[in-house]
Amino acid sequence: MKKKITSIILVLSLLASVLMFSGCEISVSNGKSAYEIAVEHGFTGTEEEWLESLKASGTGSNTTLEGDIIINTDGSGAEYAANKGLMSAVSIYTHFQRTVSYGGIFGRPGSSSTYDYYSAGSGVIYKLDKATGSAYIITNYHVVYDVNSNTSNKISNDIKVYLYGMESDKYAISAKYIGGSMTYDIAVLYVENSDILKNACVAEVTVADSDEIIVGQNAIAVGNPEALGLSATCGIVSVSSEYIQMTAPDNATTVTLRVVRIDTAVNGGNSGGGLYDSKGNLIGIVNAKIVSDGVENISYAIPSNVAIGIADNIIFYCDGEENQNVQRAIIGISVEPSNVKTVINEKTGLLEIIETVSVTTVNSGSLADGVIKTGDIIKSVTIGGTTKEVTRRHMVIDMMLKAREGDVIEFVVLRGGEEKTVSITITKDCLTSY
Repeated sequence: MKKKITSIILVLSLLASVLMFSGCEISVSNGKSAYEIAVEHGFTGTEEEWLESLKASGTGSNTTLEGDIIINTDGSGAEYAANKGLMSAVSIYTHFQRTVSYGGIFGRPGSSSTYDYYSAGSGVIYKLDKATGSAYIITNYHVVYDVNSNTSNKISNDIKVYLYGMESDKYAISAKYIGGSMTYDIAVLYVENSDILKNACVAEVTVADSDEIIVGQNAIAVGNPEALGLSATCGIVSVSSEYIQMTAPDNATTVTLRVVRIDTAVNGGNSGGGLYDSKGNLIGIVNAKIVSDGVENISYAIPSNVAIGIADNIIFYCDGEENQNVQRAIIGISVEPSNVKTVINEKTGLLEIIETVSVTTVNSGSLADGVIKTGDIIKSVTIGGTTKEVTRRHMVIDMMLKAREGDVIEFVVLRGGEEKTVSITITKDCLTSY
């Protein structure tokens, strides 16, 4: 599991307990007042007018200023985000069995023994029906999979989840595996008719658009590090979107994952747990970190748009029995950024990357053949009434996770200097298991 000279590992706990301490402090200090910074970014007016503008723009009447630190007390900040995250968090414990054979040389009969082992991870309550005590839970695929398991699909058939503050045996909730993808490292569990869920202080997660992640924003991880119970750590987003390669949990397949890079402390057991912004909205699912001498605080999370796209796909197509795989629409095009630039967003005053996304190939006989042309610049994609303005290559790829059999996908493309709208209808034949 190499990336250059470093090793990227999945953050799964095998129930080996190691105590680690981490602290979290949020502040902004650069020797200038917040008002002076606002003026540098184009604000015109007095300091009193600027304070009023904060209230008008939604920063909130409970916002106070302490020197050059803006303190939010109206439902944002690390404290609020961590507690909101804990309400939708679960710790996950998986039980596996493995049979080992030995002996049997020189014609002698061999023997075997079966033993039990466990691992721990985290999860996020995605869809919740408190009245029935039912919920869908998102986690990492590698949390519930083990290559040595006796089960036919290598998935644990004995999965227990626990809520925050209720992590003892009498509050164990049995969960069923619905489906997942090793390629994307996302799995979905289902809990049904749980009295604990009916009566507990829990809520389904609020999901943010991960395409709006900004470098430097808060990144708060809630998970089950080293199987010590649910807890929170705090850091920032280091890179809003990048790709990493690593060995999948089958120890054979190499997968490429699009991830958010963070400096938030994560450890074994954080896998599958939520990564939250300062308002407690989900921006990712924690899954990996770099372990190497000289490397500190480089961890990764699967962006929320990918994780939710996969989860919705699983909930739609999988039943936990006959089908347990993601069904992704392949329409037969390849896209690449033909031009990349960094600009300052006029609304935020912050940097963002803008790509011109061009079609590089169209496969003969595919759904896109004769509809989309090589050289087309994709401006937007619309599926099921949801439109995504395309400013990064991955947006086109991520949107395909939303496509279902029978859906009509509309592309606005720039062709020969003229915008055109073209449509493709998704068929069963274009769906591929991942």
